Amino acid sequence: MVDSANPPAGARHGADRKLYASAEAALRDIVRDGQTLAVGGFGLCGIPEALIAALRDSGVTGLTVISNNAGVDGFGLGMLLSTRQIRKMISSYVGENKEFERQFLAGELELEFNPQGTLAERLRAGGAGIPAFFTRTGYGTVVAEGKETRRFGEHWYVLETALTADVALVKAWKADKAGNLVFRKTARNFNPVCAMAGKVCVAEVEQLVEIGEIDPDHVHLPGIYVDRIVVNPTPEKRIEQRTVRTG
Repeated sequence: MVDSANPPAGARHGADRKLYASAEAALRDIVRDGQTLAVGGFGLCGIPEALIAALRDSGVTGLTVISNNAGVDGFGLGMLLSTRQIRKMISSYVGENKEFERQFLAGELELEFNPQGTLAERLRAGGAGIPAFFTRTGYGTVVAEGKETRRFGEHWYVLETALTADVALVKAWKADKAGNLVFRKTARNFNPVCAMAGKVCVAEVEQLVEIGEIDPDHVHLPGIYVDRIVVNPTPEKRIEQRTVRTG
């Protein structure tokens, strides 16, 4: 965790100690080559756009990235694929990214596929301190190859290990200065479990309010999980695929 008593350069003090002036400042002293990162989002919904761009600009390489998918070509995590900063993806769905496909088929990118629910539970388990769990999902398929299996009652189960990350990058709609987060509708997706699985969590938010302005019953993720906050009031929020119909 970040030492809150001695915040690094770029942070503020007192009630604003978690707030950073920019995504670049928030990442400057915590990202390094070879790290594992957990990145929130589902498609392009709820991705930390500014933090991903700052990660690209940091130039760190050899990253293992845990994320439901890998963005699209040239945007989201797709930017980090274009710059060859990602060594391995731990994902569920990657079908919207041609550069991902090219690198994987050429043997230039490692991939650990997970059923979507299994990926979410592996992150949740990591944040909860649970080292592994059994699930029926994937038994009898390639997903179970090389993993321990066990029978409970009438069914067979696969042992899946928890996932943790050196740094978590997440996106929320609103935060207070203590780091309590509110997500907006489906943009919540993988963000809470990514935040909980990270040793250090940086949250990109659209709105920042004073402590006490968020109803405690409306908090989706407590501030104990959030170490740093960056405000990005006007994210691009691209649509992954726009579908229209005529008539």
